[in-house]
Amino acid sequence: MPPVFVHRITKYDPADRNEHGHYTGAEDTTSDHGPVEAAYLAAMAAFAESSGIDRLEIRDPYVTGSVHFGVEPSVAGHGLSGLFPPDLTGYHDGAQVSLPVALELVRVMLRDQGAWCRLEVGDVFTVHVGWDQYMYVGSDRPCAEAVARTRELGLFIEPLPSSPYAAEFDEAEVTEPADEHFWIRVHAALASRHALLLEESHVRGASRWHRITPKNLNTVRAGLRPRALLTVWPDLTPNVGAVLAALPQEEAVEFVWEAQDGTISHAIVDDTDYQELSVHVADARAACALPLSLAAHRPLLCAALPDSDGVLRARW
Repeated sequence: MPPVFVHRITKYDPADRNEHGHYTGAEDTTSDHGPVEAAYLAAMAAFAESSGIDRLEIRDPYVTGSVHFGVEPSVAGHGLSGLFPPDLTGYHDGAQVSLPVALELVRVMLRDQGAWCRLEVGDVFTVHVGWDQYMYVGSDRPCAEAVARTRELGLFIEPLPSSPYAAEFDEAEVTEPADEHFWIRVHAALASRHALLLEESHVRGASRWHRITPKNLNTVRAGLRPRALLTVWPDLTPNVGAVLAALPQEEAVEFVWEAQDGTISHAIVDDTDYQELSVHVADARAACALPLSLAAHRPLLCAALPDSDGVLRARW
């Protein structure tokens, strides 16, 4: 069960909403990077204190991929520089963070800097940041003192039945665990194909790519990030020129290539990028183009890593 006491916290006066609930006042929809933003963080901290929370769990983390939907321009490192390493180690579904780090994650989301996640403590506490500086805090307690503190901070707080960003409103895309049965199927596919391409999505919007063979599979498997989504594709093609020549017109694809040093990179491209792409990958060892449309998206295998107890908790 989700927390039963949910509040929407904003800088928008409810008196300035029309009959449809849409805000019509003069407040800007971006963060002021100043006292109002600080008030949001202080309000969240007050609710965490009232709920007895000092650590939170990152759930369903995102980073900006090829498309950035935030109001403000994206920044290097998705706004996570200083909180996590450049490779985002520690920023994954299920990661535990201290309250100060959680507050900084809320700051990143308020600023639309490129990262988003849910922050949760089981059925006890949740924090969700939505569009236009809307923050939703849920607790298993009324948190009367935190409600009063939020008003003292100059913010407006409204009770709601639930957060619109609650995970129960999401529909699971992948429900198969990457368990031993999954790895047996990978081994079987490798026996006939000798090499495959493994896409490891450790957060939404970010992927690592591996060319797997019977020899390196166990090594690659040991280095996978917790709760990652694993998608198995046919191997890259050594005839890079043929892959480039077959790229579709008026349709974006994900182009994946292996450099001479073995590094595998990827990019979303369309016909406006093809000339620059061909120059960039001129020395590539191998490449492939993967469709983006759901109808044409047909990997060989797809599953999500379960936790060490065998339970699949990632919500892909």
